[in-house]
Amino acid sequence: MEPVQSKVAQGRVADAPSGHWVYRALPRRLWPYAQLARWDRPIGWQLLMWPCWWSAALAASAYARPGDPVLSLLPQLSTLALFTLGAIAMRGAGCTYNDLVDEDIDSEVERTRSRPLPSGQVTRRQAWVFLVLQAMVGLAVLLQFNSFAVGLGISSLVIVAIYPFMKRFTDWPQLVLGLAFSWGALMGWAAEFGDVDGPAVLLYIGSILWVIGYDTIYAHQDKEDDAIVGVRSTARLFGDNTQSWLIGLYAGALMCFAVAFANAQAPVPVMAGLIAAGAHMARQIATLDIDNPDQCLRLFKSNNEVGWLIFLGIVGGAAWAALKPLL
Repeated sequence: MEPVQSKVAQGRVADAPSGHWVYRALPRRLWPYAQLARWDRPIGWQLLMWPCWWSAALAASAYARPGDPVLSLLPQLSTLALFTLGAIAMRGAGCTYNDLVDEDIDSEVERTRSRPLPSGQVTRRQAWVFLVLQAMVGLAVLLQFNSFAVGLGISSLVIVAIYPFMKRFTDWPQLVLGLAFSWGALMGWAAEFGDVDGPAVLLYIGSILWVIGYDTIYAHQDKEDDAIVGVRSTARLFGDNTQSWLIGLYAGALMCFAVAFANAQAPVPVMAGLIAAGAHMARQIATLDIDNPDQCLRLFKSNNEVGWLIFLGIVGGAAWAALKPLL
């Protein structure tokens, strides 16, 4: 295995892709900041974005009637763009904060000890300044929405603040991550209606279950090092029963999504996206090898496809409702 010192000298992080476009676009002195924000690993902000996009799409198509104009049933591109930018900024700020809190743990784990803080590529002061800058971008995005959505978004910071500490005190840090990463399921609805109703709450609960599932898969990469340093996780808790737990978690997520769609009176074809997503989730469970870190990472990343399937199902259902009278 290549020594950590060698990776640091090359400006690399052990668990980061070395050929990412970020490293070609940015001067080398900014590489550690890109690594703090995980700009070279977009899967994090993509998974944070999906509940926002689902909720915005569901809110736009809620209570649709056949013959409604197509554009009235689709989420506005400007809203999706704001949620995307906000996801990138806040995921980056969250990762930077997490690295500040976990510097001592990261220095003991092979996969993370070459990260910018434990390897000394940035100081804690520099990391805090960078965190604040990213948070300001996130705030600028949040202020584009209505006052209810602004207050709702700010309230999520409590969960974000406590999450990095949970792995020290509970076997369920993935639950707290789910509470934070699923907040967008409430935000999209709030941005449309200025309130949080049943469909948004059900979408939120379903997303939490989904997050626990995919992050359990992710956590299996580090379970041996985690056991040594005392980090707790659902991967260690579930152990050899992980697949059984995933069946329950993913099935519960799909059920919550289906009831959310029904409560929002979304067009029936939205269920096609859930069926496709369910098939994808079933394949994750069937092929999972919890002792193969590389495969665990691939399966974790594949949840971006789940996000697309559900989103396209909602959008496709809305288009079907609008065009039904013409068919």
